[in-house]
Amino acid sequence: MTAQRGLLDTSTVILLGRVGDPAQLPDDSVVSAITLAELSVGPLVATSDSERAARQAHLQQAESDFEVVPFDAASARAFGAVAAGLRASGRKPAARAYDALIAATAIAHDLPLYTANPSDFAGIDRLDVRAVEIGPAV
Repeated sequence: MTAQRGLLDTSTVILLGRVGDPAQLPDDSVVSAITLAELSVGPLVATSDSERAARQAHLQQAESDFEVVPFDAASARAFGAVAAGLRASGRKPAARAYDALIAATAIAHDLPLYTANPSDFAGIDRLDVRAVEIGPAV
């Protein structure tokens, strides 16, 4: 059963066209401001015109299709706990900084996190991770 509202991580936004069963997504999908920040880097670091165009299209689609949940003071406080928990488990928060910030946003706003890469969020306390199955590329 899907949650009524949920936060999509960057991997899910990028692979949205390959989601095997749309029923695995929330009725009301939102994204973090951190996801938009991460997507904004893509066109600027692309190595070809076609890659730049594809990355720009993902960014623009996300901006037009989803409500953006801010990284606010509550998210900043939640990030402290996420980073401390990652360090305590031997993982380095800096290595997955975007993921840790997105997780903190989900925790602060009491939203389940929908991701195609659940292992990226393993071991984060209080985070409700929902794995999204992605189909093959066509």
